[in-house]
Amino acid sequence: MKYNFKKFGFLLFISAIIVLQACSVKKFIPEEELLYTGADLTLESNNEIENKKELKAQLENLIKPEPNSKILGSRFKLYFHYKAQKEKPGFINKFMNKKFGEEPVYLSDVDPYQTEDILKNRLENRGYFYSRVNHSVEENEKNKTARLSYTAILPEEPYRLENYKLDNDTLPIYREIKETLPNALLEPGMPFNFAMMKLERERIDRELKKRGYYNFSSNFLIFEADTNQYDQKKFDLFLRLKEEVPKAGIKPYKIKRINVYPNYVVGTDTLKKDTLRYEDKNYIQAKEFFKPKRLDPFIILDEGQLYDPKKSALTSRRLTSIGAYKFVNIRYDELDSISTDSLGYLETNIFLSPLNKRAIRAEIQAVTKSNNFAGPHLAITYSNRNLFHGGEILNITGKVGYEKQLSGGNQTGLSSTQFGIETALIYPRMLFPIAVNNDWFKYSIPKTKIAAGFEYLNRSKLFSLFSATGSFGYIWRANKYVTHELNPFSVNYVRLSKTTETFKDILEENPFLKTSFDQQFIAGLTYSFTYNGMVDQNDTHQFFLNSNLDVAGNILDILSKGESPKQFLGLDFAQYAKIDADLRYHFKIDPNQTIASRLFAGIGIPYGNSEIMPFSRQFFSGGPYSVRAFKIRSLGPGSYQPEEEDINSYYDRTGNIRLEANLEYRFPIYQFLKGAVFTDAGNVWNTKEIPDARGKFGSNFLNEVAVGVGTGLRIDIQSFVIRFDLAAPLRTPWLPEGERWDLKLDELVLNFAIGYPF
Repeated sequence: MKYNFKKFGFLLFISAIIVLQACSVKKFIPEEELLYTGADLTLESNNEIENKKELKAQLENLIKPEPNSKILGSRFKLYFHYKAQKEKPGFINKFMNKKFGEEPVYLSDVDPYQTEDILKNRLENRGYFYSRVNHSVEENEKNKTARLSYTAILPEEPYRLENYKLDNDTLPIYREIKETLPNALLEPGMPFNFAMMKLERERIDRELKKRGYYNFSSNFLIFEADTNQYDQKKFDLFLRLKEEVPKAGIKPYKIKRINVYPNYVVGTDTLKKDTLRYEDKNYIQAKEFFKPKRLDPFIILDEGQLYDPKKSALTSRRLTSIGAYKFVNIRYDELDSISTDSLGYLETNIFLSPLNKRAIRAEIQAVTKSNNFAGPHLAITYSNRNLFHGGEILNITGKVGYEKQLSGGNQTGLSSTQFGIETALIYPRMLFPIAVNNDWFKYSIPKTKIAAGFEYLNRSKLFSLFSATGSFGYIWRANKYVTHELNPFSVNYVRLSKTTETFKDILEENPFLKTSFDQQFIAGLTYSFTYNGMVDQNDTHQFFLNSNLDVAGNILDILSKGESPKQFLGLDFAQYAKIDADLRYHFKIDPNQTIASRLFAGIGIPYGNSEIMPFSRQFFSGGPYSVRAFKIRSLGPGSYQPEEEDINSYYDRTGNIRLEANLEYRFPIYQFLKGAVFTDAGNVWNTKEIPDARGKFGSNFLNEVAVGVGTGLRIDIQSFVIRFDLAAPLRTPWLPEGERWDLKLDELVLNFAIGYPF
């Protein structure tokens, strides 16, 4: 299909002019008013202004009100408001005003003298005392608009700190404050900065809270500046407590008692329950819901400790990480009867409200694949969140799926049936032959995960496949951002059976594929490292990294004898090393707009007992979480493209190298409706030469990268995302050189998925 882009562009330009003219608001502005269009700010000084760009940005944020917004040079929102004010506005105008309308901001709504005072106050807070601010108004009678210009004239230098001192006093709290001053935020030579003084007060407050000062507040502190000692623009800063600070605010508190309610229900009587004393804590529950010896390691508060909010927050986070509780509330009550003037006492009450112990979740998916198989999949998961009264979580998932080939020449009608069960038992503690000190893991206690499962797949007229998996390992969070998962034991066994003559012929014609199915006993070690900086949702720059290591067969190789291929318990086993990395970077333009990018690289190397990576460990490309302009398993390896009538090529499209890159711009449309435009690139390759010279990785690999572009629609309801992505191939790697770059709008691929792709 060919387009006359010149004619189309001209018509688009004319249409835009007509729309912009139609949305002019000049005719609606009352005679006695001028539309306010904003303000400019100029900073002047005889000397260079320190951090001028930052200072100017702060001052500009103080200038109010904001003018009416503009889109493509026109004030559409204001236009909708004016249209709705007509005597008979009509339904459309009322609706557009309700959803997008914006009331006008006139020059008469602006108080420039108040803004001058605010700007001068902020300059004084930054050390520029005796600054002058004035304004002027630029009126445009023709357009019926007005704009303000503010000019701030700053002195040559701001006042700078010479000495930062603490008042002398006999109160013990002064000694505590003095001990924190080596970490002070205020240093000699710094300009006078009111905001920094506020941060210094908050820093001292945090330090004192850690020392037990439960009732202390940063508002109890006051700074006094003295400029009388200096001829130049210098000042001394004195810190002291305000007058009439309550006695309770300047004495430390100790924890006298700790009460834990492992099965707390809001509104119930906490007194009519049995109390068990364990490790100097009172565990109060009507019947044993959670064993105290299992719960106690998560609580790092002890009787006799000074109050410490950091330990309290850490205890709350550790208890939440168990996965059995919906709410964790730690409340401190003062015990006035035994308090003294120099020391107070607290009773700590830890209320733990459990989740429903048992839960069932169902998930239905509609699956389409590049081999034209499509059909429904159903997964039902049963969960028990406190199996042995120690926070153990048992998940049992049953899966069933049916797919039918919708097209494919004379073999249309082939079907695929699969079912399986996966179980996972997660202990909120580390199961290890030797006792492990929980103090090694201050942020969170490692969890032990034991998993096992099996799956049966029957592909009509081809084969049946039985697979069983098992693993034992640990998951733990090192800090807010980093998570580790180590499985020292991981095993996977796959048995191919009921192979038809058709499938046997396929394997005989493709030795590479046949070999990848031979060694399907995999035993080894896996490790995963995750850094998730996206937990800080308000950061402009957000990073995420997930890297995985999979090493198999080394121990079995040592235990086995004989020549290659060796066997273990009569089974051929695979030996390889595989590593991959998924790096993501999000640039948040504002809270609603994001540029998201992703790089993925992975490689698997077979060695020793294996010549080729097992089929289940090979990479594939394409699909809703990959290169979206191509269906799942429809890319590669390299520039390989099977014959159109070869419906079984689905198994050939794998490799032991995968490279991908994605770029996506996400923007809001309306409330929970979000949009996106994106481009994806990637493919898979092999490190070794295989029959038909398919997809060997080489120096020209960039010429074999597939590229797709598209647009997406997302329904985002409280972080639950339903995603629709429509993409078209832009570069098809198996086409002849010179024909690969071609936007194929007639080969659109619709992707449906849950969650964002990266």
